[in-house]
Amino acid sequence: MTDLLLGQTLAFTADPFTDGPAAAQHESHGAVLIEGGHIKAIGPADTLRAAHPQARVTDYGRALISAGFIDAHVHFPQTAIIASWGKRLIDWLNTYTFPEEMRFADPAYASEIAARYFELTLANGTTTACSYATIHPASVDAYFTQAQRRGMRALTGKTCMDRNAPDGLRDTAQSAYDDSKRLLEKWHGVDRLSYVITPRFSPTSTPEQLSALGALWAEHPECLMQTHLSEQLDEIAWVKSLYPTARDYLDTYEQHGLLGKGGLYGHAIHLEPREIDRLHEVDASLIHCPTSNTFIGSGLFDLARLKAAGHRIGLATDTGGGSSFSMLRTMAAAYEVSQLRGTALHPAQLWWLATQGAARALHLDAKIGNLAVGMEADLTILDLASTPAIAQASARAETLWEAIFPTIMMGDDRATRAVWVGGKPARA
Repeated sequence: MTDLLLGQTLAFTADPFTDGPAAAQHESHGAVLIEGGHIKAIGPADTLRAAHPQARVTDYGRALISAGFIDAHVHFPQTAIIASWGKRLIDWLNTYTFPEEMRFADPAYASEIAARYFELTLANGTTTACSYATIHPASVDAYFTQAQRRGMRALTGKTCMDRNAPDGLRDTAQSAYDDSKRLLEKWHGVDRLSYVITPRFSPTSTPEQLSALGALWAEHPECLMQTHLSEQLDEIAWVKSLYPTARDYLDTYEQHGLLGKGGLYGHAIHLEPREIDRLHEVDASLIHCPTSNTFIGSGLFDLARLKAAGHRIGLATDTGGGSSFSMLRTMAAAYEVSQLRGTALHPAQLWWLATQGAARALHLDAKIGNLAVGMEADLTILDLASTPAIAQASARAETLWEAIFPTIMMGDDRATRAVWVGGKPARA
């Protein structure tokens, strides 16, 4: 079956951080043609209707058809503890995260939370997420199984920790390697699923474990690798005490084969000049988590400077240290953080970060993250007048971006009119 979706369409032909708002292509009465799970054509609605009279038509009126949102750094096991009160990073882990992750030894609980996570994210228009699991292989199986049932493109990996974690949440250097390799061979490349090698961060891994995971990444360079970097100042001091010979935090990964293209480094707020240069030199990805960075008091990511320097940067909720499942709220937080940094991000830049920018950070920009011929048909359709406050603001708009910006700043799951995943309606 060929489907033709009608509405306003928003695509990108370039990066708005370098090319400005003209990098976006907007059709006020546009259409997207879907066949076999992929986008076959985009353009004016009248033109595509005339060319494809047999297509099944879904008319979304004035709603905005966009590539689905991509969340480049989440912890799906923290779904149930999102918005827990009042802790900084290390306290957050010990008080909330580790006790909750202990529960994922139960495969049934892991499956329940994975299902809940995907329902919440789809409700907010997110069609792809790159998640940390727990140390339990069953948590990886649960996440991938639930994503597979929904036909989603999804990424995760077993989180590896062999020190500075409670009993029951520690593995070993060897078991981390063995479990990760077994899960990688089971899931990577199956349907729309990708395995990600996942040391949580240097404080919870011994040098031996980091080396084992570095060796696994060298054996499987087709996989991504994700971890955390320079989130809080007390965390950096802790890393320095654990790795006294390292030049800096990044060096704890670099010494063990965990720095390279395909590396995803979450937060990356308090970077040293050497770290900035090396991350750019290897073309690593930095993942901006603004709601988390403000919620647990980590700091203000220097998006404008790092983007201007040529870094790959994706956007993420960091569920559940982040305080929302919504990429709209995450875009709003990114705007607010950049305002505090002295830069007013354009709505085109925010939207690009949540779609094509995040896809590029995950090295998936040839598959998802844009409305373009040949791309996988993961789409989010948004009502730009979803609440009275947003409606009155968008009604005054004289440009596309004036119409979209109120939804970025005030929108939530009520704005999600429909979601298509792999060319099929996931929420209608």
